[in-house]
Amino acid sequence: MEKYLEKTKVLIEALPYIKKFYGKTIVIKYGGHAMVSDQLKEAVINDLVLMKFVGINPVVVHGGGPEISRMLNKLNIRSNFINGLRVTDEATLEVVEMVLVGKINKEIVGLIEKAGGKAVGLSGKDAGLLKAHKKLAKNPEPTGEEYLDLGYVGEITEVNPEILLTLIDKGYIPVVAPVGSNGNGEFYNINADEVAAEVAVALKADKLIVLTDTPGILLNEKDENSLLSKASIAEVQELINQGVIRGGMIPKAESAINAIKRGVGSVHIIDGRIAHSLLLEIFTDAGVGTMLTA
Repeated sequence: MEKYLEKTKVLIEALPYIKKFYGKTIVIKYGGHAMVSDQLKEAVINDLVLMKFVGINPVVVHGGGPEISRMLNKLNIRSNFINGLRVTDEATLEVVEMVLVGKINKEIVGLIEKAGGKAVGLSGKDAGLLKAHKKLAKNPEPTGEEYLDLGYVGEITEVNPEILLTLIDKGYIPVVAPVGSNGNGEFYNINADEVAAEVAVALKADKLIVLTDTPGILLNEKDENSLLSKASIAEVQELINQGVIRGGMIPKAESAINAIKRGVGSVHIIDGRIAHSLLLEIFTDAGVGTMLTA
């Protein structure tokens, strides 16, 4: 009897959140270990399908860096990074598209369909979804050129959300691969965190949730108990300035700040290594990561 009462408590705790977010759009940046572990992958997919069935509109933007690196290694194509961004020549871009659009995107769609949901896979090239131009990287070395050419790496100039809104209205979960076009036949590899933030802004999303391989923003990166459960964007910017937030968390934090400044309700950086972390963050009082608000 006790276990049934516990289940009832969970449902009662979730009810006000289901009511609050019914009909709202939530963008999920799907990446990290949750894309590698079969058990975690299944949990994320089931979370997405459940969200859709209780009236929430999830939109998925996925990464795929480790899978791209594995394929490049198989083909003996060397990977180079500047400021955490993959230098992308023509050969690398071909592999990026093959892995992101042809493999990972379709796999996620297939898993959603298998779990009882409806999904459509897209790249930023489809229906003019993501317009982009060449992105230059600031030279980390004090000598030479101020900016370095990354090849076919892009930054978003415009998001056309029409196709996403149409799919949402028809009951589908859109799944977006982070590849964009300049409209003149050139295609670009785009950072998935940036794509998720820009899509969230364009859709006027209530939330942007970023799945990572950390508990969230830590005040001490060596101590998982130093998790910052809630913060304003001003506080997060100060932590970046102080060097508390650094490395791979910087682009996630900066994308979050940008999204909130431009109208997204809140951004959640959560631990994708925890099964069903999406549901725990959305439907429970405590949550499982860092929530950023204005």
